[in-house]
Amino acid sequence: MHKLIKKAKIENRSLLEIEAKELLREYEIPVPVFKLIQNEEEINQIEKDIGYPVVMKIVSPDIIHKSDAGGVKLNIKDEKEAESAYREIVLKAIKYNKKAKISGVIAYKMIPQATEIIIGMMKDPHFGPVIMFGLGGIFVEVLKDISFRILPIEERDAREMINEIKGYEILKGARGEAPKDIEAIKILLMKISKLTTENPEIKEIDLNPVFVFEKGLQVVDARMIL
Repeated sequence: MHKLIKKAKIENRSLLEIEAKELLREYEIPVPVFKLIQNEEEINQIEKDIGYPVVMKIVSPDIIHKSDAGGVKLNIKDEKEAESAYREIVLKAIKYNKKAKISGVIAYKMIPQATEIIIGMMKDPHFGPVIMFGLGGIFVEVLKDISFRILPIEERDAREMINEIKGYEILKGARGEAPKDIEAIKILLMKISKLTTENPEIKEIDLNPVFVFEKGLQVVDARMIL
């Protein structure tokens, strides 16, 4: 059992976002550079370790939906803004759930907007682990434009999952847009298959959003439930 998963199971919780991203990094899955801030004195390290602008988010095993708790701040440009954001995020989190254990605030590099995709995994009671892929935003929320496969998958399965969504033309470069890195998406799907197979304690994975560029991608937000 992976040490991060073992620690979380002992503490009877799911993985924190920082732990989920550490696990993704071990599988060579790109995530933004991040840092856990646990007090105001550590804020001065953001510029040296990450560089502005950054995103800051609450880290708590008791707060799953961070935006609902007011626990997310975007496009923080300097140390003064970071200090203010840190205090506001922590205070709002405590107000949202007085019993919540606050592990700190994660800061990571603000990434330029790009085409958003979503990748998920869940354990189906009949089929076992199933992986899901789709474009983010309205495509998944309203149009339900998604594809599924039973895990584990091979390269051919990953390619088919990408090709069969209606939004595939957007990835290819619709209306003069540059094509996105479809090869990187395929590799990500196969790596999530490997991660799931090697860590059967993980019940759900939610990578949303994943930003896809002309070259490469970045997993911006990651949630893993045990």
